[in-house]
Amino acid sequence: MPDTAPRKMSRIQQRNRHRILDAALDVFSKHGYRGATLDQIAAASGMSKPNILYYFEGKEAIHVALLSALMSEWLAPLETMDAQGDPVSEILGYVERKMEMSRAYPRESRLFANEIIQGAPRMKPHLERDLKPLFDANCAVIQEWIDAGRLPTLDPQHLIMSIWAMTQHYADFEAQVQVLMPGDDDSWDRANAHVTGMFRTLLTSNTAD
Repeated sequence: MPDTAPRKMSRIQQRNRHRILDAALDVFSKHGYRGATLDQIAAASGMSKPNILYYFEGKEAIHVALLSALMSEWLAPLETMDAQGDPVSEILGYVERKMEMSRAYPRESRLFANEIIQGAPRMKPHLERDLKPLFDANCAVIQEWIDAGRLPTLDPQHLIMSIWAMTQHYADFEAQVQVLMPGDDDSWDRANAHVTGMFRTLLTSNTAD
């Protein structure tokens, strides 16, 4: 009976695959899925187009591989919110982790944003299967904190979406941010302090409409 188990890639093959994915991340984050081509990915990776097709069936396969890897990274900060912890500390910790992700992974953020702008044709199953249950669970935790009087009255769903909007701005609009505030540690420290401070004020307010 023939062996049909997938063969383990050699170190060279693993290195080449990573090289392709890293180059593709650059291309997709700059041009979007529709604007990206295999020729651009080949040029960015320094590999031939036939060599790329040895590792991936085509552009969509590369894009899906990047999105699949990205989803686990994107969910990780939300998974760490502790229902037994202090509400303000837990939410502000999430804000800080999202800010750090925007600083460390701007290409990945733009890849995700481009996919969503196009209607999430390749990402939607991941959003429904992985993100939605986690989002709902964390909204339920925040609502429990509100009901217990540990947070002011606010909308948990829109709170999380506001965190995404503010933190991911620094990655998705990186070119604009760098022109307005040249990227250095001081700029990022001020950005983090400002965003965290805004949410701290919201979360510790005793007034509600």
